[in-house]
Amino acid sequence: MRVALLLIPALLAGCGDKAPDGWTGYAEAELVYIAPPVAGRLDTLAVRSGEAVAAGQTLFALDATPDIAADAEARARAQSAQAQALDADKGRRAPELTVSRAQLDQARAAERLAGIDLTRQQELLAKGFVAQARVDDAATTLAQARARVAELDAAVQVARLPARDDARTAARALAQAAESGRAQTAWRVEQTQQRAPMPARVQDVFLRPGEWVAAGQPVLALLPPANRKARFYVPQSVVGGLKLDAPVNLHCDGCGAAIPARISFIAAGPEYTPPVIYSNQQRDKLVFLVEARPVKAEDAERLHPGQPLDVSQ
Repeated sequence: MRVALLLIPALLAGCGDKAPDGWTGYAEAELVYIAPPVAGRLDTLAVRSGEAVAAGQTLFALDATPDIAADAEARARAQSAQAQALDADKGRRAPELTVSRAQLDQARAAERLAGIDLTRQQELLAKGFVAQARVDDAATTLAQARARVAELDAAVQVARLPARDDARTAARALAQAAESGRAQTAWRVEQTQQRAPMPARVQDVFLRPGEWVAAGQPVLALLPPANRKARFYVPQSVVGGLKLDAPVNLHCDGCGAAIPARISFIAAGPEYTPPVIYSNQQRDKLVFLVEARPVKAEDAERLHPGQPLDVSQ
């Protein structure tokens, strides 16, 4: 009897040192919230909760009528500014140059007539038939005709030239600004329709068609397979032997075969055992949070957020 009593403390001590076969945890999900960067009325909702979607699949669309109208206006402004920039790089039109050349030809003809008249008046003056004033008038007329020729000749040369460098630079800057405004309105139109960024399952839908969506307000939440993980807690006596990427097996009711996973996170500090995982097998007060992600995407689909799990090495 005395020997048995002496053996009891040793047996109890041995039970306290024995490590459990596994740990208790639960499945958790990192949701991806899909929100439009622009505001508008929700026009169409193309998916429903629980539905699997492919990358690039349309999820929902806002009413784009105001943005389409703004984009059309911006497009017209950009075209106008671009046309003005191109026009600044050109001279006057061919018909306008033709008019200027015709005016130059008339001025040259008038110059020739003025020169002939001056010569005649000088000859008459030499013979005493006219006064000096007539010769002076003819000389003045010739000078005016020559100035007119020079003016129109310069006008023709200027008509062939583009706008001044500063004006052309300003026109190109306005065209670029208008094109940037056009890009902004086109982006807004594009953002009224949101697509799935990756293959996932629709976890929840928050709004319905007809409701107003503020900019940045989530319309639905996606759950990609890679964002499903297991969270479990291990005692300090075990955490030192765990390493990142170490393999573990996840077990859950109704999941069938064990789900291979790898440790993706080990907490740096301890915490008190959460009540959700407290059990008769795990009574440690201070534990470390560990996370593991399934190796295969198809296995990750077997995990459901909040589902209790048993984790083993």
